[in-house]
Amino acid sequence: MKKQIIILLLSFIFVSCSNKKKQDNRLSDKAVVTFVIKDLPKTHNFKDDIYISGDFEGWSGGKTPFKLHKKNNQYSISIPENAKTISYKFTLGNWDNVECKTNGNPIENRTYSFLKSTDTVTVNIANWSNPNQQNKASTAAKNVHVFAENFDIPQLQRHRKISVYLPPNYESSNVRYPVLYMQDGQNVFDEKTSYSGEWDVDETLNKMFNETGFGLIVVAIDHGGNKRLNEYSAWDNKKYGKGEGALYLKFLMNNLKPEIDRVYRTKTDSKNTGISGSSMGGLFAHYAAIKRPDVFGKAAVFSPSFWYADASFQFTKSHPNNSKFYYVVGEKEGEDLVNATNKMVELMQSNGFSKENIHQKTVPHGTHSESFWKTEFKQAISWLFINE
Repeated sequence: MKKQIIILLLSFIFVSCSNKKKQDNRLSDKAVVTFVIKDLPKTHNFKDDIYISGDFEGWSGGKTPFKLHKKNNQYSISIPENAKTISYKFTLGNWDNVECKTNGNPIENRTYSFLKSTDTVTVNIANWSNPNQQNKASTAAKNVHVFAENFDIPQLQRHRKISVYLPPNYESSNVRYPVLYMQDGQNVFDEKTSYSGEWDVDETLNKMFNETGFGLIVVAIDHGGNKRLNEYSAWDNKKYGKGEGALYLKFLMNNLKPEIDRVYRTKTDSKNTGISGSSMGGLFAHYAAIKRPDVFGKAAVFSPSFWYADASFQFTKSHPNNSKFYYVVGEKEGEDLVNATNKMVELMQSNGFSKENIHQKTVPHGTHSESFWKTEFKQAISWLFINE
């Protein structure tokens, strides 16, 4: 009897150890990279916290789970693999204080590919951007102006800066123009206000006007800082909180658009009204054109963050319409983003959306960055507004 009990105990221990080993193996399958800040600006205050922000956490600018650990003035953080390639930057907690070049100009997004089970990456940070930096020259064209520094968003009890681009011949003509509403307005026109580089939208449209005579009004709405993720998603996220996209959309439709149409010579119908954004802004642009095709008949969707809201797929399937959609992604943004965009387009094409009104483009060397999106802007606008 004792012998049987001993055998049973030994069997139990063996099985337990085997299960633990299997569990450990499963855990070890998930790669981890540790980022270590090696060099910092001479003016860096070591009382400040540093955060990592990227596509793996919604480009929040700085959330508590992604605050670097600080020990003896050494900053570091370990990030588990959630995509084969991630894009990221370091901030002091918001996009006003993001890492930049020594002269204050933006740097490209950093990227990392998980090729090892464990890896360590050392990082040098040249400078931190400063919104009060006076020596940084504005790159906005003369036909860009600030429409409002603090435009009221009553639905969210917030205020936002609104900038407007007008075609070169606006003041000398009586023509009415189509309108494009763009998210992340800080990065649309001006290197001085951008945190990741600008899109050169004003320069691109000025050149298009000179070449073809095509004129477009662009309304750029600054993002909401630490509320950016919430405002650009119509769906709640367990990790990042309540979705406020429906309220933000009501603001665009009921408050901002009527005022833009009152002040400027716009073509007010949906056929001549577009919406655009990248990353989380791309998710919102997609949602807005799906939800209200009677208002936004065109959507330029760059690198959309469909990963943030799985509910966006069922929502899209249930709301087929005839709006025009232009999707562009880069292969270097990672398989997850590319595959999610492909899945969305396939879902639309098989569920009542017009195939001829959907254009999809995947760029081999495209990255999750303003420098990529600005190179694709002209083609997107041409397909949506000119190639009718």
